[in-house]
Amino acid sequence: MKIKDTVKSYEEVCRLNTEKHRKPIRQSTVLRHVIKILSKVEMKATEFSCEYIGMDRLKDDEPCLILMNHSSFTDLQIIGTIFADRQYHIICTNDGFVGKENLLRHVGCIPTAKFIIDTNLVRDMKYAFEELKSSVVMYPEASYSFDGTQTPLPKSIAKCLKLMKVPVIMVMTEGSFLRDPLYNNLQKRKTKVSAKVSYLLSPEEIERSSSEELYKILREAFTYDQFRMQHEHGVIIDEPFRADGLHRVLYKCPSCGREGDMTGKGIHITCNSCAKEYTLNEDGTLSSSDNKCEFKYVSDWYAWERQQVKKELEENNYLLDIDVDIKMLVDKKSIYSVGEGRLIHTDNGFELRGCDGKLNYTQSPKASYSLYADYFWYEIGDMICIGDSKVQYYCFPKDQTKAIVAKTRLATEELYKMLL
Repeated sequence: MKIKDTVKSYEEVCRLNTEKHRKPIRQSTVLRHVIKILSKVEMKATEFSCEYIGMDRLKDDEPCLILMNHSSFTDLQIIGTIFADRQYHIICTNDGFVGKENLLRHVGCIPTAKFIIDTNLVRDMKYAFEELKSSVVMYPEASYSFDGTQTPLPKSIAKCLKLMKVPVIMVMTEGSFLRDPLYNNLQKRKTKVSAKVSYLLSPEEIERSSSEELYKILREAFTYDQFRMQHEHGVIIDEPFRADGLHRVLYKCPSCGREGDMTGKGIHITCNSCAKEYTLNEDGTLSSSDNKCEFKYVSDWYAWERQQVKKELEENNYLLDIDVDIKMLVDKKSIYSVGEGRLIHTDNGFELRGCDGKLNYTQSPKASYSLYADYFWYEIGDMICIGDSKVQYYCFPKDQTKAIVAKTRLATEELYKMLL
């Protein structure tokens, strides 16, 4: 998938008119059924199956909030299949609207900026529930999972449930991540995909529960480990490219401690510094060339990297300082390439300088609990996005061979927790 990209100077982009907010519009019934038809090929290829739990409690025409874990683009096709007979709106990142805003609004999408406080989103959701009598699909994790486990949930999600006063439905997928993990450069694997659709909370249960209790319920509902489930359920993935790009997630060698010098290719991930080779096995486990594998699962390795980042922050040793290409998003007509710069991340937050000295943006570490970071973003490259409700800056490291995107997201999350 591509995105419209226009070259403009930083000054030209700053002069562009600010967009006016638009309320959601009623979802096109025709387009909803087109989505179902288009999703059939993918669903058939994955032998998709679905289990429903307690869904008889939800009336056919009753608006509800649908929460779903976020694993891959397949998630959208799952939603299009499961809820084809129910009007729904789906919360979508702003950049998804670029060049196709009218279509996406008729599909039922509601735009928002990831990990940025957006008061319009709350109003849009209430409008969809109360005026359009529509359900709303939300991926509260906001970004795809990097390692096949849950990403942090904002504590504000519990308050959101209190405001909306509608039933909450939980959709938990299994196999969606394994079929199309973000690190693997859009290469799909042959594996089954399933979903469990559960009636999680009624309006009455939400009313009598505290925000803390609701948040605990949501965190438990969003607990999963796709590689571990693969192994425990005996799922075999034997594609010869299954470790391609895995160094984006497993960027630090547990044997020698070197960072950014791993290479994921074929079925192996290798440290170019100490030459230790690891294999991503067909059952989702890891093994090593010396039979001394430090971790059984990718998720264990990633959790260790998180602890290493936390240690760096505690010891004031953490630093990201890289040259980047900069693109800006200020409207839904295009993304704008504005030049080059330098992105710095420390315990003081982010600083982005560039465009011949004209751009100097800083972002507090308290600004967000996580970071919009992505691999192979719109087939351009690995990316880190910072910004506010008016403008987002998409930063693409000049040296794409150094896998720093995952570490930067981990650092953002750990730093935020340290400052609470």
